[in-house]
Amino acid sequence: MRLAYGSEALQFGELTIPNYASPHPTVVLIHGGFWRNKYDFRLMVPLGDDLAIRGIASWNIEYRRIGDPGGGWPGTLLDVASAVDALREIGPRYALDLKRVVVIGHSAGGHLALWLAGREHLPKEGPLVTATIKPLKLGGVVSLAGVADLEACSRLSLSNGVASEFLGGTPAEVPDRYKLSSPTALLPLGIPHVLVHGTADDSVPLEVSQAYTAAAQAANDLVTLVELPGVDHFAVINPHSAAWARIVDVTERVLFF
Repeated sequence: MRLAYGSEALQFGELTIPNYASPHPTVVLIHGGFWRNKYDFRLMVPLGDDLAIRGIASWNIEYRRIGDPGGGWPGTLLDVASAVDALREIGPRYALDLKRVVVIGHSAGGHLALWLAGREHLPKEGPLVTATIKPLKLGGVVSLAGVADLEACSRLSLSNGVASEFLGGTPAEVPDRYKLSSPTALLPLGIPHVLVHGTADDSVPLEVSQAYTAAAQAANDLVTLVELPGVDHFAVINPHSAAWARIVDVTERVLFF
């Protein structure tokens, strides 16, 4: 079912409920697309369907992106935060287990998933403050080929310099935006999180997840990196792939940590 979490046209999510006894452990799904509006929530629909078969509810969120009115900095970040916090209201109505909420994000969605886990460290005043004073507590995060470090995204000029497009400038031009938006700058996250990345990924290089994991380990964070030999950028969101079977296993481990 489609439910709104805000008043804008793109502020909605699709909730899929399994035919199993409640309360339902819940996965928030965040699609990628390098924060641009070329791609949308439909990328993650097959994953939500697969999770439902396994007894897991999913909240597949849409959000404003580059090219949408209000998208990019800071609207994209505010939207995903509001979408997750909306589970406080949605959860009791649909028997969701809010003590077992894990976020799975792919590519740019992986960045947003990790950022959600770190936003408790954000200043209490500023451009990323939402209406909710205290963010919903997450049980964990699974980043699939995620853009875990926005400064690295800029340095590597991923997707034709999309980091500058997203944040309105380079790290030298808008350093505060990178500090507030990049998961690396928000470490330690303080919850279990797993980065899954294929070695054959030519959209987001494996080195991005490797460098993030090293930084998280240095901060004594609860982080695991799963490298998938020969796997490309999109196999990790193919529910018929061996990669997805591995991801389901990882997700269930985090859900029931």
